[in-house]
Amino acid sequence: MNPLFEGFEGIIAPDGPEAKLIEKLDLSCLPRHIAIIMDGNGRWAGLRRLPRIEGHRAGVKAVKAVVEYAARLTLPVLTLYAFSSENWKRPQREVNTLWQLLKRYLRSDLGTLQNNNIRFDTIGRIPELPPTVQEQLLHVIRETSSNTGMRLFLALSYSGRTELVDAFNQLLASGHRAPIRARDIET
Repeated sequence: MNPLFEGFEGIIAPDGPEAKLIEKLDLSCLPRHIAIIMDGNGRWAGLRRLPRIEGHRAGVKAVKAVVEYAARLTLPVLTLYAFSSENWKRPQREVNTLWQLLKRYLRSDLGTLQNNNIRFDTIGRIPELPPTVQEQLLHVIRETSSNTGMRLFLALSYSGRTELVDAFNQLLASGHRAPIRARDIET
């Protein structure tokens, strides 16, 4: 059995179409950074006549597989867009459940991150998150800070508009004054 498939029984059948595609991959041609917008868990559950939370739980399982597999493929950076600023408008019970799922994942999968040499970090407006979530995130960030493998970013409380506003505010706070020229902006 190809070592890339170990531990993925039931997700990737060794003789299935996914395995055949993976066997053909030229790992040297993979992108350096893949970003995934995690969306559709509620719709997935609705189509199966399940509560929305079951969709989120299924999403967590999918995330675990994607993260571990990306690390095995030696992908340098993976960003998961998990909770946008729009998600704050969901029912409070659902939002609270999402935070509980995240904390549970972070606690239960720290070992997986360590075993796969994954360095974990976050982007977004983390100070807006509940304090217990911030504490758990910071714990995992610290524990994985010396890992040298794949960088895993979790985007939380993010939006394109807030990212731009935050970037320009940071630029202005660093001493730049309007007008800002293209050369003032780092890429």
